[in-house]
Amino acid sequence: MALVDLIMPKLGESIMEATILKWLKKPGDSVAQDEPVLEIATDKVDSEVPSTAEGILEEILYRESDVVPIGKVIARIKVESEVHKTMESPRQSLGSSHQYEEANMVEENEEEIPYQPAPKKSTTNNGSGIRFYSPLVLNIASSEGVTMSELEKIPGTGQDGRVSKKDILEFIAERKTPGNQPQTTAQPQQNIRHAVVAPEREPQQEVQTNQLTTYSGNVEIIEMDRMRKMIAKHMVDSKNISAHVTSFSECDVTNMVLWREKMKQEFEKREGEKITFTPLFIEAVVKCIKKYPWLNSSIEGDKLLVKKDINIGMATAMPSGNLIVPVIKNADQLNLVGLTKQVNGLANAARNNRLRPDDTAGGTFTVTNVGTFGSIMGTPIINQPQVAIMAVGAIKKRPVVIETAQGDSIAIRHMMYISLSYDHRIIDGALGATFLNAVAKELENFDGNRSI
Repeated sequence: MALVDLIMPKLGESIMEATILKWLKKPGDSVAQDEPVLEIATDKVDSEVPSTAEGILEEILYRESDVVPIGKVIARIKVESEVHKTMESPRQSLGSSHQYEEANMVEENEEEIPYQPAPKKSTTNNGSGIRFYSPLVLNIASSEGVTMSELEKIPGTGQDGRVSKKDILEFIAERKTPGNQPQTTAQPQQNIRHAVVAPEREPQQEVQTNQLTTYSGNVEIIEMDRMRKMIAKHMVDSKNISAHVTSFSECDVTNMVLWREKMKQEFEKREGEKITFTPLFIEAVVKCIKKYPWLNSSIEGDKLLVKKDINIGMATAMPSGNLIVPVIKNADQLNLVGLTKQVNGLANAARNNRLRPDDTAGGTFTVTNVGTFGSIMGTPIINQPQVAIMAVGAIKKRPVVIETAQGDSIAIRHMMYISLSYDHRIIDGALGATFLNAVAKELENFDGNRSI
């Protein structure tokens, strides 16, 4: 018998973690190869993780609602095949033992998941064997300056005499009382710092969790759903990463509007698809990206990665009110019919929660149609790790001045605002404005006599 690790799979570019929604199997259940074992979710899409081997689900390392980094071991499957004997349990391998301990950590439950630090640094033998300290206890000790020698003297009320969070907090409270301050030495303090495994944010999180927040007035409290929390984090991270600048332009899309009105019935009859304005916008954007390739890039450290593939993300509203960005791969290789089929197919999949992880991965530039909801313009937030996003506003009829060789005149035209938010770390105002005006010119010069 051998144990095979089930790994949290890579789910697309820039996705570093996923949330476990539901375990479809429990320890002891038989699983077939490629059979779904659990459901996961990212800030982009929900998905299932299939088994990589046939056998018995031996162990589950994370619980539902846990957020797990990509590449972590999430479960182990016991298999009989000789092929998998080299993939033994991390408990049997010194190189993987730390990974196993880390995967099993529970930040705030020090009674259930004990931690045994390295013998040379944080273990002590009091005559009855090695004493265990949880990551939370060790972290509190480090934050409060409790040395290892002091920690060893604290009476433990936990299982097998272990020091609990309550024990160390009581000790710290007593130590802060005048007259009870013990003497400390430099070397034990260094030892306790090396023994810390859990992140230093845990005590702070514990304090924040216990604080009671009060609200004045007539307030309805609504908990954010999982996807909204991820969107919120993604938006804040983008603002922290990129220096956002937004430029605006106005364009006359009368030729485009009249062409679509003339061709939409014939298009639907011939292709079986309704043609919207979105593929027409994407077509214009792709042409301009070829002229200004820096808009189709990302930043890695002090390097600019100019992407040769043009993969256009399109922000799509879901019935829940959340947004998701499916990606049209190699948009520069598609004609108008191909773009229309991709736009409609991805939009329908998004609205019916049928998107695959690959459908939201690999985007290099994003277009968002804020005009769908009546907005005439917007200042969109860059979809990391991209460097630009374009918003198109609502198309409105307005009287405008038309310049001709015979003189100026006033006419009713279909007008639209477009805006471009770009990363000022790499895209200067000149390049951003030039690109945006190029898109406006493409839309204004739309051939009203073109065929499908």
